[in-house]
Amino acid sequence: MTNPTEHALPANSMVESHEGDFGCTVMDLRKLMELRSTDAINQINVHYGSVMNLCSRLKTNPVEGLSGNPADLEKRKHVFGQNLIPPKKAKTFLELVWEALQDVTLIILEIAAIISLVLSFYRPPGEENEQCGLPVSSPEDEGEAEAGWIEGAAILFSVIIVVLVTAFNDWSKEKQFRGLQNRIEKEQKFSVIRNGHIIQLPVAEIVVGDIAQIKYGDLLPADGILIQGNDLKIDESSLTGESDHVKKSLERDPMLLSGTHVMEGSGRMVVTAVGVNSQTGIIFTLLGASEGEEEEKKKKAKTQDGVALEIQPLNSQEGIDSEEKEKKVTKLPKKEKSVLQGKLTRLAVQIGKAGLIMSAITVLILILYFVIDNFVIHRRPWLPECTPIYIQYFVKFFIIGITVLVVAVPEGLPLAVTISLAYSVKKMMKDNNLVRHLDACETMGNATAICSDKTGTLTMNRMTVVQAYIGDTHYHQLPDPDVLAPKVLDLIVNSISINSAYTSKILPPEKEGGLPRQVGNKTECALLGLVADLKQDYHAVRSEVPEEKLYKVYTFNSVRKSMSTVIEKPGGGFRMYSKGASEIILRKCNRILDKKGEAVPFKNKDRDEMVRTVIEPMACEGLRTICIAYRDFSDVEPPWDNEAEILTELTCIAVVGIEDPVRPEVPDAIAKCKRAGITVRMVTGDNINTARAIATKCGIVTPGDDFLCLEGKEFNRLIRNEKGEVEQEKLDKIWPKLRVLARSSPTDKHTLVKGIIDSTVGEQRQVVAVTGDGTNDGPALKKADVGFAMGIAGTDVAKEASDIILTDDNFTSIVKAVMWGRNVYDSISKFLQFQLTVNVVAVIVAFTGACITQDSPLKAVQMLWVNLIMDTFASLALATEPPTESLLKRRPYGRNKPLISRTMMKNILGHAVYQLTVIFLLVFAGEKLFDIDSGRKAPLHSPPSQHYTIIFNTFVLMQLFNEINSRKIHGERNVFAGIFRNLIFCSVVLGTFISQIIIVEFGGKPFSCTKLTLSQWFWCLFIGIGELLWGQVISTIPTQSLKFLKEAGHGTTKEEITKDAEGLDEIDHAEMELRRGQILWFRGLNRIQTQIDVINTFQTGASFKGVLKRQSMGQHLDVKHVPSSSYVTVAPVKSSPSTSVAAAVSSPTLGNQGGQSVP
Repeated sequence: MTNPTEHALPANSMVESHEGDFGCTVMDLRKLMELRSTDAINQINVHYGSVMNLCSRLKTNPVEGLSGNPADLEKRKHVFGQNLIPPKKAKTFLELVWEALQDVTLIILEIAAIISLVLSFYRPPGEENEQCGLPVSSPEDEGEAEAGWIEGAAILFSVIIVVLVTAFNDWSKEKQFRGLQNRIEKEQKFSVIRNGHIIQLPVAEIVVGDIAQIKYGDLLPADGILIQGNDLKIDESSLTGESDHVKKSLERDPMLLSGTHVMEGSGRMVVTAVGVNSQTGIIFTLLGASEGEEEEKKKKAKTQDGVALEIQPLNSQEGIDSEEKEKKVTKLPKKEKSVLQGKLTRLAVQIGKAGLIMSAITVLILILYFVIDNFVIHRRPWLPECTPIYIQYFVKFFIIGITVLVVAVPEGLPLAVTISLAYSVKKMMKDNNLVRHLDACETMGNATAICSDKTGTLTMNRMTVVQAYIGDTHYHQLPDPDVLAPKVLDLIVNSISINSAYTSKILPPEKEGGLPRQVGNKTECALLGLVADLKQDYHAVRSEVPEEKLYKVYTFNSVRKSMSTVIEKPGGGFRMYSKGASEIILRKCNRILDKKGEAVPFKNKDRDEMVRTVIEPMACEGLRTICIAYRDFSDVEPPWDNEAEILTELTCIAVVGIEDPVRPEVPDAIAKCKRAGITVRMVTGDNINTARAIATKCGIVTPGDDFLCLEGKEFNRLIRNEKGEVEQEKLDKIWPKLRVLARSSPTDKHTLVKGIIDSTVGEQRQVVAVTGDGTNDGPALKKADVGFAMGIAGTDVAKEASDIILTDDNFTSIVKAVMWGRNVYDSISKFLQFQLTVNVVAVIVAFTGACITQDSPLKAVQMLWVNLIMDTFASLALATEPPTESLLKRRPYGRNKPLISRTMMKNILGHAVYQLTVIFLLVFAGEKLFDIDSGRKAPLHSPPSQHYTIIFNTFVLMQLFNEINSRKIHGERNVFAGIFRNLIFCSVVLGTFISQIIIVEFGGKPFSCTKLTLSQWFWCLFIGIGELLWGQVISTIPTQSLKFLKEAGHGTTKEEITKDAEGLDEIDHAEMELRRGQILWFRGLNRIQTQIDVINTFQTGASFKGVLKRQSMGQHLDVKHVPSSSYVTVAPVKSSPSTSVAAAVSSPTLGNQGGQSVP
């Protein structure tokens, strides 16, 4: 499932002779894995005796795992297959060439060129020339007539060049995406026990017989059978469509399937089927049999993450509805939520239509002029022998018309978008952003809100216990072990060591003098660190009570907010250790240990006292408070499944305060976000006081702001009606001021994100980015415009639902993503400004030239060259401009801002005026100015003239200098700023200039060029440089004074979307954005199509059910709410920072003291 280069053996090619080495064959195991629950248990017992016997048949040790001997691993791969599903073959270069040839305009050009070629070889008898109304050719023209084929050949040659360039671009993009995909896959690792050690192994290296450690948040990479499990619940909806979580246990249902998600608990499994033999692999093989479009997408989705991904989208929570949804789904267009692509498609359609009309009019006028001139004015008869000559003229007119069309259609647009995005994605990797969906990169530039987690994103996720409340004493520094009663110390050490995931551990530092490394859950690591600080050893406790001896485990989840482990006591009876959020555990305690270690009653008033004197002060310093407690049970087994009864009457051992320092670079990054017009909101599961203290340290809330800090419970009370449904109007009153949402459940996060996206309060629709690391963040990450998953702390499920993975889990990387996103948008705008100037000028010149002189001043081949340099190379040059900090000094463009602003329109029209003036001056007065022969009204096969060569040369040089002007689109004066930072730009401009010299001096007949003198070259160059000076003149004119300028390239308005959306069950504006411009006929979309296909290679979960079901997941999580919240105003306090934090915390009033209300 990783490298596309490796190939898995198909199931049937397993070599017979090896089967004897293991106690079962591939097919036995495949059949076994198709069974469920009791059938599977019976089959195991009948055939193998037990799961342990199956392990011995597979020659593996359930505790130690495989030995890791390379020969043994090879043999296993040979017999049972490798853990990868061979990806779809990449398109070959020739296939891409064939695709590029499918282009409508190119096909028309090819046909015209071929007709022109054929006719040029047809020599009619010379005598009739006079009667056909053509000037009699002189002997030296004979050679020229012989060379008549050159123009047709040159057009064909140019078409080939354009096709090859297109194909090469597509090929290199595909290669880049494959590389990116491989990188994502290589990062996909899984915990496997080999030789008694837990190691992180790339998913493709897992073999049958491996013992895998599974835990909350994992995406299972292979099929297996449970050996040992604690409170394990699996979401099998990706394979079965059933949304309920399935409980797994040795007694009831030990079968674990690849591509399913672990939603709760932990355990170990023996791997029984990998790659194409796993349940997901079998489905992919079936899909592979029907080579349909859908299968391609699924397979691409598959190879995406190096894990057998699900067949249905991540959150198919309603298995029942899926059939009806499936029917509706087929009508939906391809989901495309990129704002930019929506605007570009519309713009390209408009330009294409204009071009088509212009070219049709051109052809019509040329033909009418020719017919009227010959047959009406000169009254010539139509002679049969003249027909080929007339046809040759018509073909020439047709070619001119097509040329106008070719120049009018900006095929460079999709290319520029793709180059810009691909370039950004590559560079973003260096900034720790691993982009999984291309359009996320550009959407990020429009982001107006970021909902961020606290732990690990804003803070360092390096937790340490800094305060503790043990035996009636609040220790502000950690106490010496001697101070504590031995009984209490013993309880603390046992409770922490046993009641935490055994995968959480503290390892010695990598470098001398460094901090110890924390592996696993960071909160648990902080508690294990406390054990070490108390000079105790948690390893000793764990080896005394290994994982197999744990009687029952209630693992942590977002609803419980606590974790408990039950062990059997040596003398009989049970003891349960619990830990969790202090206010939750304390509510379940009725006793507490005193100084001597005796349990004394703990009443409600004692609890309130403790919250006031211990927990709130800790929280106000930004500490996370965790309570540790225990309970003893008698010999009689209590009803373990009745959690409410079990988790009561606890005895509190201690409350600890864990510090997670704010990352030093975060306050600065948040200040940048505020400057850039992006609101940062913190959504955390922590206590409200802790959250508020951290938010103040980060600068999310500042003194004097009128903002809200709410707890999940209060938030729900304010936004829901009596029936418990979320009301958008209520939510709209809250979210604009909300900055901190504490004690929130994943459902709250999803509700908030959905509410902000669906809100119609502002004039712009909000574009929301969300960060998440947990399994339950999946719905919010999917719903957001851009979902960021944590690369280090994130679970597989979160990464699967995300658009961008932050490889360093750092908030500053999100700010970098914003900068790159805005840069993509600006790059496209720069290219557009340049491209449209060329188009406007070339079309007008070809059109008027054809109408007045019956011949376009710019020949077809010249137009194609202009088109090539202006489209392909300029898109390369302008789309690779590196971003600058100044991008973060303006507000987001928003979804409705037109691509072409009025400033850009001013630049386009301004430069077009200059270029048209120059060209028409040269066309109609050039021969007088340069004292050369006129090239106007030349006969059919006449040689190229200096006159028209100068026009062509000047035109290209003006474009070249205008390319430098186009580097700035906001009216800046210095167009050279930072030009040397972009080597591609410099080399493109230089390369184009050199090619132009070669074409003019040595291009000859094919390019309709002839050699120019040095003084003529200097004049051309001088006129070109005039572009730069003219650019300064244009930027002096204030845009405001030009009221008549219109913007172009708007986003779609809401009314239009709503009209389109009738008949769909749910309107998501982002999805509807593109419905309309999609029925395209010309090149632009053709190319966008190929590009999107390539992009799809690593766009997973793009099946439509995901679109429809994205929003439903939230309703299926049951939530418990937590108390008290406060509306807060931070009062501006003129004092030290510490008191202002205190003031922020203590003032419970709502209002605005000196600060403006934040929109």
